[in-house]
Amino acid sequence: MRKMVVTAVAGLLLVAWCGIDQAEARPRKRYDPRTKMCRLLDRGKLDWNSEPWGIGGQKFREVCKSYHTRNNDKGAPFLWTESYTSKAWNSIFAKRRKKCARDGSWDVLSEEELQMVNDYLYRNGDWTYGPNDADSCG
Repeated sequence: MRKMVVTAVAGLLLVAWCGIDQAEARPRKRYDPRTKMCRLLDRGKLDWNSEPWGIGGQKFREVCKSYHTRNNDKGAPFLWTESYTSKAWNSIFAKRRKKCARDGSWDVLSEEELQMVNDYLYRNGDWTYGPNDADSCG
């Protein structure tokens, strides 16, 4: 009986520890190759705006998701936050090789809004919740 209790407690501690580890693995900052600056995503305005309810998340849904819907008639692939890793999102914004980046679709966004969409996607992209991920800029 004692062995079962010890095993159960150890299991609960492991689950709790993994949960904490997962939350702390989320990127707190990112190097923006487009502006060549480090952006602190876990403080103040950038923390709020890199979340789904902030400007980054809102503009992603308004501008990007409205174009990249399922079965759209524009030929645009369906897109969600986890479509790419954080590094890939940074590359998409820095190099602008995607059709929507080149055809003027992004022109409805101010420079600040564009950065916030990139912050949002970087912070919430695929693999951002991995416990072994380090922050991208030190």
